[in-house]
Amino acid sequence: MDPVHRALLRTHRLYLSGQLLVSESIVPFLYQENILTGAQVEDIDSQPTNTQKSLKLLDLLPNRGPRAFDCFLRSLEDFSWVRDKLLLELQTRPGPGPSSTDDLRLPDSVLQKVPSDRELSRLASRLGPEWESVLMDLGLSAEALFRCRSDHALSTQGAVLAGLVQWRRSEGRRATVQRLLQSLEAADVHPAVLREVLM
Repeated sequence: MDPVHRALLRTHRLYLSGQLLVSESIVPFLYQENILTGAQVEDIDSQPTNTQKSLKLLDLLPNRGPRAFDCFLRSLEDFSWVRDKLLLELQTRPGPGPSSTDDLRLPDSVLQKVPSDRELSRLASRLGPEWESVLMDLGLSAEALFRCRSDHALSTQGAVLAGLVQWRRSEGRRATVQRLLQSLEAADVHPAVLREVLM
């Protein structure tokens, strides 16, 4: 998903979760369009409240490929006011020109430093389902990932943190914020996530 669309969904997360009834038409449409898998539909439907169903959908959408956002907009047939609000917001946002990316640029002093335990812990709590791609891009083996997952079966954050600490230990002074940023971008995670962690 385009970082701009991803950021838009994150910005309006609470608004969307309060407005949408996703089980009625949105989830079936996204399943029909191959945006959601059967398991993901069950995961959403198993949530106890409408709000939680919407939040679960919003967690899954950003990682469902380049068509996800457009299909999501098309699924909002019964919620035209929500769709209009999102479209209006997209038109009034600054394009991905130099200004918006320069705002996200971190100073060189920050890029060259090795992240602290606290920063890695904060990053671990913000990463969603893309965490495995990030860790693999950082050089962790499938075996190391499996160990992180099984050692922390009840806590995704714990598994992510264990993997990040392992990466930092194996890379030493080469485990810089800049290297982390490259892996986040490779996994389609918006750079703003890392900026929030560091600032």
